[in-house]
Amino acid sequence: MEPLAAVSFATSGVSRAPGWQAQVRIDYAINKVAQTHRGQSEDTIAQAIHDQLRALGVVPNGRKVAEYATAISALPQLPPNNK
Repeated sequence: MEPLAAVSFATSGVSRAPGWQAQVRIDYAINKVAQTHRGQSEDTIAQAIHDQLRALGVVPNGRKVAEYATAISALPQLPPNNK
């Protein structure tokens, strides 16, 4: 019997770091909250981040959530989008 060939699921020949899918989910959640909650209180933003991450199946890191909330609360609010 011949040995089996190695199997790789990398699409471009580049292997990805472990946890890359979770990081994509985190980036998505942070960007979404940054667009909708900027300029609001840190507590409100932290809760929104926590809820978004949980909805995406990511366990929130409290320290990082607080850092993101502080940064997002310092951003100016966006003007309403009139389409």
